[in-house]
Order: sequence, then structure tokens, then C-alpha cells
Amino acid sequence: MMYFMAHKIEKATIIAAAGTLPKKIAEFIGRVNSGTSAVSIAQMTSPSGWLEPGQTPEFDEYTVVLRGTLHVETRSGVTEVNAGQAILAPKGDWVRYSTPGPEGAEYIAVCIPAFSPGTVHRDE
Repeated sequence: MMYFMAHKIEKATIIAAAGTLPKKIAEFIGRVNSGTSAVSIAQMTSPSGWLEPGQTPEFDEYTVVLRGTLHVETRSGVTEVNAGQAILAPKGDWVRYSTPGPEGAEYIAVCIPAFSPGTVHRDE
């Protein structure tokens, strides 16, 4: 889809998520909902105890935590990202996200270029 003027996105598309518990991914802009390959913007809602496989993506991922705490593991350590904070996971670096805290987390993820299953490279 190619847009040449302002285009309202009526609603998000819910996408299946990887991980140990159900996590809600609501993609507003991206390959699935808007046909956009340059960027994806999604609202994530992760329950307490959610853990996804590690990944080495071909995209930069910018994450802003709105509620709760996101646990971000990299080869150099672990970072806790709380509500009101953000983190950048650069392309090519291994990363694993989880929400072990009691309230889980709600956050916005922006991927450049847009997320795709073929470019996330999850651990087996």
C-alpha cells in the first residue's frame, strides 16, 4: 500500500506473539496493518511471567514503556525499563524481552525497518 497523503489508521491488527504466555501485539503501522515496510509501530501488552525467545533482528527497535517494567537482556547484561523510560535495541545485537514483574508491562515498540518474521531471527 502506498499513501500519498495523510491516511487515518482506523484500528490496529492483532498479531500472534512468540513467548511463554500470550502477549497482545496491536500493530497500528507496519507490514500487516498498513502495508508499510519502512517502520512498524505496535502497542504491546505483556502479562506477568511472559518471556520470549532471544533474537538478533535486522531492525532497530525503539521501545517506550507506558506501564509496568520490561526486562531487557543483552549479551552485556540486563536492563530494567520502567514506565516513563525507553530503550533502543540496535539491529544485529542479540536481545531478549520479558516481563517477570507482578504487573507485566504495556509498551510501544517502533521497528525500523518494519518488523517481519523473516528478519527477527529468533533463537531456536
